Order: sequence, then C-alpha cells, then structure tokens
Amino acid sequence: MNKQLILVVEDDGAVRNLITTTLETQHYRFVTAATGQAAILEAVSHNPAIVLLDLGLPDMDGVEIIQKIRTWSTMPIIVISARSEDTDKIDALDAGADDYLTKPFSVEELLARIRVTQRRLAALQGIMPAQPITFENGDLKLDYAAGCAYLEGEELHLTPIEYKLLCLLAKNVGKVLTHTYITKEIWGSSWNNDVASLRVFMATLRKKLESRADSPQYIQTHVGVGYRMLKL
Repeated sequence: MNKQLILVVEDDGAVRNLITTTLETQHYRFVTAATGQAAILEAVSHNPAIVLLDLGLPDMDGVEIIQKIRTWSTMPIIVISARSEDTDKIDALDAGADDYLTKPFSVEELLARIRVTQRRLAALQGIMPAQPITFENGDLKLDYAAGCAYLEGEELHLTPIEYKLLCLLAKNVGKVLTHTYITKEIWGSSWNNDVASLRVFMATLRKKLESRADSPQYIQTHVGVGYRMLKL
C-alpha cells in the first residue's frame, strides 16, 4: 500500500536512523531534516502527512517550528523529545503539536502513535461515525460529522488526541473511565508512560474547556482511578 509521506526532523544521527529504519521496514515514505530551517523548507516543499519533530535542534527550538507551521498548515505534528517535564509537553501542545512522545521510546509505540494519527486523518477525510451525528452537553457541542467541537458557539482548536479524548468522554457521559480503559482506547495499548501522557493531554484539554481549573464543569478527576464527563 502506498503510505503517506512522513517528515522526520531530528539532528541526532543515531536517533534519525532508528526512526527512518523503522519507517522503512513498515513501507512508509519519508524525508528528513536535521535543522529547524531545513524542516520548514521540507514541510513547505513536500506537504507531508505527518511530521515527527525533535524539539532540541541546533538552530531553533522545536516549539518555534510548530508555531511557524501552524501559521499555514494543520498537518499533524508528533513531538519526539527527551524533554519529559509536563511544562515542556504543555508548551508544545499549546503551540499546536498533536501528540508528544518522550525519549527513549520503543519503535512499537512510535508506530502506534503514527497509526492513531492516520486514523484521525482518515476521519477528517470523511470516514465518520454514522450515529450519533452530534453531541450536546451544556455549552459544549461535538459535531462528529465535521470532526469539530464548539464551546458557547466558538470552535475549540483541539489536537487529534484532545479531540479523541473528548469524544470518548462524551460517548460515556456520566461514567467514570479508568486510566487503563482510556489509554487503550486512545493509544491502542497500555504503555508505561501513557498515564503521564494522559494527564498532560487532560490538562491541555481542560484549559480549553474550563474557565477555572479548581472548579471543573465538564471533566471530573477521580484520583487514582480515571476521569468522568459530568452531565450538565
């Protein structure tokens, strides 16, 4: 099968070779860049379906690259970085990244994240759930056919993972979903660092949904268990 083109942005030769070899064995097409300037040039020239982006590049920070790409494209960006602090992840996601994978990583996890992103792309291109068409809860509205979410009539700018999380919670409104259930539904398997990743994505999603972090309106945390969307 002719798979979509992936742009690999990584200045470390060993890591870049690991990623490209993994992609090659799975018959993905790819181009590479070792600097931020080269990454932007390749993104403009090739319009890749997915970008795999390291944050620590020699000429500019990866967050700046995300911001530049987001001025003209919504192409999915998966960050692959050694920065493991929640603040680093939130900064990248807020800038417009779609997913965040922390080094060191397994090739199986990398491929799983790519597959999740591809499924999201397929949904945006018209493979949508037949029922229901929309979901409404208070001032929140999900339009499954359009793949969009709205709050008080304004469109929410969500990453693919945030949107998938919101849909999962909405389809189980009022139910407590465990960490294990959510991570399996979102990433397809339970990786060691997925609960930490889930916490970060929930934090960024809540920033877009809730006016006050200390007074949850839509998403309630059940400490040590999981999350629940409240029925309004």
